[in-house]
Amino acid sequence: MNGKSTSTRTKLERGRSALGPALELVHTGRAPTRAVLTSELGVTRATAGAVAAELEALGLIKVDSSPGSAAGSQGRPSHRLSVRDGGPVALAAQVHSDGFRAALVGLGGRIVATAPGCVAVMADPAQVLGEVVEAGAQLLRESGLRCVGAGLAVPSAVAEPEGTALNPLHIAWPAGAPVREIFSACVRAAGIPGPAFTANDVNLAALAEHRHGAGRGAQHLLCVATGHRGVGGALVLDGRLHSGSSGLALEVGHLTVNPEGRPCHCGGRGCLDVETDPLAFLTAARREPGPEESLLKQSGDLLRTEYGDPDVRAAAEELIDRLGLGLAGLVNILNPDRVILGGLHRDLLQADPERLRAVVADRSLWGRSGSVPILSCTLDHNSLVGAAEMAWQPVLDDPLAALA
Repeated sequence: MNGKSTSTRTKLERGRSALGPALELVHTGRAPTRAVLTSELGVTRATAGAVAAELEALGLIKVDSSPGSAAGSQGRPSHRLSVRDGGPVALAAQVHSDGFRAALVGLGGRIVATAPGCVAVMADPAQVLGEVVEAGAQLLRESGLRCVGAGLAVPSAVAEPEGTALNPLHIAWPAGAPVREIFSACVRAAGIPGPAFTANDVNLAALAEHRHGAGRGAQHLLCVATGHRGVGGALVLDGRLHSGSSGLALEVGHLTVNPEGRPCHCGGRGCLDVETDPLAFLTAARREPGPEESLLKQSGDLLRTEYGDPDVRAAAEELIDRLGLGLAGLVNILNPDRVILGGLHRDLLQADPERLRAVVADRSLWGRSGSVPILSCTLDHNSLVGAAEMAWQPVLDDPLAALA
């Protein structure tokens, strides 16, 4: 083989090895132009152009070769890069204590379509997962879009590598239910192509926020969130979820923040899980939970519309103080560079940000000299988007192999 052929093959291999990193840069919004892509990849303009063209040929991104120049700008504008409308999607599913929902999610974390959510979760996980997968399959049939795989978010720690739900405390599933195996079987039975994945809902919310929301740019991102019931946590380190040795890391809901507090499902007392979730807020505010709406929606609406009521304000302050104690302990142990809050915790932060930040600063080791930023999650349905991220990951790793 002559030198010219060897050089051509080397350039081609280098370009193909850059496809995954390039797609991830566009997917997460970090490479809006070809010039930025060139810089981020550390390749030549020609190689970046070839990589972008290959991703466009695969139907994943759009390359705009004639973007308009900004007013007063000099020189020829760089080609703009964006995820392609009408491109492939991932099927995302979420189960929580108040029902389930299915969606189709494209690159960039874009929710393309959603199915009406069920409002009750049966005790048989196979029945529930069969129904949510069928809802997703119907969306795929109606859309005609290509599917790259499926992801499921569940309100339980998911043990690795077996994929069992160890503690579905707020739904009536048996402990240790093989949710990954059941979900994968339902996906295959529905004729949905691609791999199937299952993980904890707050872990997936953190992953989605890190890639597309309030966690962008953080190196050590701590996420704490209330679901429809209970409290969960997650840690993203250098872009990857920290799940521990067997998938069970960051069970922050069972930190004790009130030793004399409410009994917890785990057998303890005064855990974050029962001291700062929607039911705890409604109870502290002397409001009777209604059957017509989820506890999360009821508590959020109450906080936003009746904060002037003395009982509501007192309940909010009580939960903020408990949450602040838990966050301070986590900050001392994990030393994150950003904390994001979801669910009711996001609403509590927005109701009185100074109070929450003051509690964390007062109880954390270095809080007085420079508190860690505490921000609200910004994505709607972030657990659904995170479930889709799992299905997209093989494509981000190797687009050619995944889409072959």
